[in-house]
Amino acid sequence: MSLAAILIGLINCIILAVILVLIGAICAWVLAALSWPVPWNIQRLFLAVVALITLVCFISLLLGAPMFHIVGRSNIMLLT
Repeated sequence: MSLAAILIGLINCIILAVILVLIGAICAWVLAALSWPVPWNIQRLFLAVVALITLVCFISLLLGAPMFHIVGRSNIMLLT
């Protein structure tokens, strides 16, 4: 894998994390505007899920496997 591909993959993972956090922030803002604030422990749980998704993205980048293999089957057998 080339250096450019690794950099593009890292940027992809970072963009994914930022978009997910932005969606969570917008949801929290809308719910707070409707007088139904999201508790802090739920927000932390959401951030933990975003961190896990980002970790899976980084690991799939390092392994060279797609995050989600839709058509066909993957060459890497992780759950055997």
